[in-house]
Amino acid sequence: MKTIAVIGGGITGVTTAYSLAKRGFALTLFERHRYAAMETSFANGGQLSASNAEVWTHWSTILKGIKWMLKSDAPLLVNPAPTWHKLSWFAEFIAAMPHYERNTVETARLAVAARQHLFAWAKEEGIDFDLKKEGILHIYRDKKGFDHAGRVSQMLAKGGLPRRAVTPEEMKAIEPTLAGNYYGGYFTESDSTGDIHKFTHGLAAAAERLGVKTLYGQDVKSVRSDGQQAVITVSGDEGSVVHTFDGMVVCAGVASRDFASQLGDRVNIYPVKGYSITVNLNDEQSQAGAPNVSLLDDETKLVTSRLGLNRFRVAGTAEFNGVDRDIRADRIRPLIEWVEQCFPQINTRSVVPWAGLRPMMPNMMPRVGRGSKANVFYNTGHGHLGWTLSAVTADMVGNVVQEASRSVQLAGVFQPA
Repeated sequence: MKTIAVIGGGITGVTTAYSLAKRGFALTLFERHRYAAMETSFANGGQLSASNAEVWTHWSTILKGIKWMLKSDAPLLVNPAPTWHKLSWFAEFIAAMPHYERNTVETARLAVAARQHLFAWAKEEGIDFDLKKEGILHIYRDKKGFDHAGRVSQMLAKGGLPRRAVTPEEMKAIEPTLAGNYYGGYFTESDSTGDIHKFTHGLAAAAERLGVKTLYGQDVKSVRSDGQQAVITVSGDEGSVVHTFDGMVVCAGVASRDFASQLGDRVNIYPVKGYSITVNLNDEQSQAGAPNVSLLDDETKLVTSRLGLNRFRVAGTAEFNGVDRDIRADRIRPLIEWVEQCFPQINTRSVVPWAGLRPMMPNMMPRVGRGSKANVFYNTGHGHLGWTLSAVTADMVGNVVQEASRSVQLAGVFQPA
């Protein structure tokens, strides 16, 4: 295989294209928007957080979903209207619960490994993405949450991630701007934050310098493969166009499920909506009153990142409501109120709301590797850790495609006359 198509111009698609281009493949990337990273990779929480590797496949998640089902501002909200997709997804979610610890450990291991690739690529390509290596502080208001975090820390340690418990006094020393009363916290010094949109945009430009052909404004309508040729039909400014490649990698976020079905594969991704706000720090008091250390509030399921001098990002919540990108005021208001409670010096007069769809697999593990066709590959389904895991899964799928290409070349060499 020499020519490869990558479907999707978000963080996973762009990192995949870059990784394959570095291996010498001729790459074409298809993205339906005019620019890279315009959907789920546009305004997420900004955390590169190995410390958030705990998967959700736990009975507590189900119980919270039932408890909060009719509470519109709940951190986890499930639309009770049944669909076959939703029911099948939750059935597989429950079936994955026995693997909760194993998958948490593996996710932590992947997240730690991802750092070396991402930081190396950013340095090599000179990408400025508001990187802050100030660590991530998990905050807890009661003993129950703190004790659960201790058990999670043991799993993270098995995945190669050390983090330490801190007292309320130590929390105040780590982040002096944080207001409120807390039972305790956990601090992961090796975690960091950055602007996913700026990074993806910068890496897309770097990929183009490596020879990647980026086709923006191209909506992929159908895909098919016979194992030797991959055919992609797109709709753009010039109408429908058919492209043929030696292989393809599906990195299309929540659309990956439909493309996989067309290719004879089952990739049971469900779109889980998350919200964020970007608070513009337009005055000196707000800038001084905003945290530099990233936070994760496990009770409210909110995360924060400081993006340069003038922006403060708060993101979180999970909404199971199908492919729905509407920004609901009753879901945004709790984020603003959280900022006002925890950081009262921040002026919240200028707030930009956003919503995106996380592509989640039922077992909370990304789908990385081969499809049923010899020339079809997947790098998708990263859920709430797409930014954190993107660089390592791009490297992993790059290795898989490279190995498959070598196998094809060897088959050609030894093919009988």
